[in-house]
Amino acid sequence: MELKEILGKCDHTLLAQGATWEEIKLICDDGMKYECASVCIPASYVKQAAEYVAGKLPICTVIGFPNGYDTTAAKCFMASDAVDSGAEEVDMVINIGWVKDRKWDALLEEIKAVKTACKGRLLKVIIECCLLTDEEKVKMCEIVTASGADYIKTSTGFGGGGATREDVALFAKHVGPDVKIKAAGGIADLKDAEDFINLGASRLGTSRIVKAVKAMEN
Repeated sequence: MELKEILGKCDHTLLAQGATWEEIKLICDDGMKYECASVCIPASYVKQAAEYVAGKLPICTVIGFPNGYDTTAAKCFMASDAVDSGAEEVDMVINIGWVKDRKWDALLEEIKAVKTACKGRLLKVIIECCLLTDEEKVKMCEIVTASGADYIKTSTGFGGGGATREDVALFAKHVGPDVKIKAAGGIADLKDAEDFINLGASRLGTSRIVKAVKAMEN
């Protein structure tokens, strides 16, 4: 697989709690240089980053992150605010407790509400696979498909586990044809990236792929 193709599927990511503007700016510079799919950054930097890249790179941010237990109203506000600030993509975390409570209708309605709040921008739904059973993952594939969201995403990277090949294969088997897959968390190298893409992932949430490419250039 061509290196450019892999980089073009990467959401170049920096979501550390202590991320500074200088670090965010570097992520943006790398994202533009290597023609990544987007940069995924904290919401507080979206406006500044959007102005900095000036349309040369999509800005992605996260809402309800990383725990997912904000109210639906709060998530909708966060999504709308992010889009108004210049985000072209929004990655939301579902309410994991609602999955455990089997509140399927509430989960569906929340995702639909956030999708509306995104005002036509891409919505990726993080279901935090490391905290779910396979049965719950399959059910969330069905709910995300019914919601109108654009992507289902494996992980926040903060939940104790990241993307696995098994989970991406499970998604590919159970999501509808209009739902794409994002693998995130623990994608260590180009071999991992290629494996996830071959299994059906259209996006990769990672900072390590760009780092690996930069290391190869030095």
